Amino acid sequence: MSTTKSAPVKFSKETYLYWYELMLLLRRFEEKTGQLYGMQKIRGFCHLYIGQEALAAGCMTATKPEDSFITAYRNHGLAIAKGISTKACMAELYGKATGCSKGKGGSMHLFGVKERFFGGHGIVGAQIGTGAGLAFAEKYLGTDNVSLTFFGDGAARQGMLHETFNLAMIWKLPVVFICENNHYAMGTSVARTSNVVDIYKLADAYDMPGDSVDGMDPEAVHEAVARAVKRARAGDGPTLLEMKTYRYKGHSMSDPQKYRTKEEVEEYKDKDPIEVVKAKLLSDFNVKESEIEVIQERVRVEVEECVKFAEESPWPAEDELLKDVYVDQDYPFIVD
Repeated sequence: MSTTKSAPVKFSKETYLYWYELMLLLRRFEEKTGQLYGMQKIRGFCHLYIGQEALAAGCMTATKPEDSFITAYRNHGLAIAKGISTKACMAELYGKATGCSKGKGGSMHLFGVKERFFGGHGIVGAQIGTGAGLAFAEKYLGTDNVSLTFFGDGAARQGMLHETFNLAMIWKLPVVFICENNHYAMGTSVARTSNVVDIYKLADAYDMPGDSVDGMDPEAVHEAVARAVKRARAGDGPTLLEMKTYRYKGHSMSDPQKYRTKEEVEEYKDKDPIEVVKAKLLSDFNVKESEIEVIQERVRVEVEECVKFAEESPWPAEDELLKDVYVDQDYPFIVD
């Protein structure tokens, strides 16, 4: 008879249930998005988050609603996790007026001020500086809110990162820089673009704390983000977290994925965070399969309803074309 004991449970049953349902919702939303793209219901660029769901889940439980998220163009998962409804996200992918960006942003530019989700940015690395700007605003206003600034491994090669790291450390900004390292910048591996393959070590040049984290494990993500956020709230400045994750799909919908093998993808799928958390619920918390099925059905219905909402929503009116491009009112600090 085996005497091996399972690892101690660090989080509550409610947390695991939250993680499971959120990750499953993100997965099913993205799978439906890919299907609709193939049907030409969704057009333009489209980058799926499938495989990276543990990152969104762990970050949500380690932060508070007032904290800001800002990311690049692979943004559907984080937008939904932060609270933008699946209906508003799907309508935006369709280009409908009811979308979170009024149908004018599309897949890459989801946005929600109320939810404290500030994009969705198409220019590689640009959001790194903007995320530090959000943190600067919080410090200026005297809040204890933190900016979580997400970027990919490809963006780690941008000059914007180094300029931002320097200022963030000088000013001790409340920002957590999170590199979602899924190992490929489009189709180019990290090893082919830099002599420094451990991206968290880039923080060393600025005396910034940095750490490598298993981004396929919501527990590890939560713990690392919680430490970094605590440090930021205390006024001790930024942290760089390199989250080692993996995307199961291509860079975008048009990616033939010839740069990696099917065996490599399957290796990562064997440790799918959704299945790992589900197994934990069944084994450590004695959750019944019937309870899991209820969650699965709830997710299925929500995704079905968000598609119906997008299908039935109107297109933006013609007079919306130039709105939100320029600010209409004069600013008092502009001097003739």
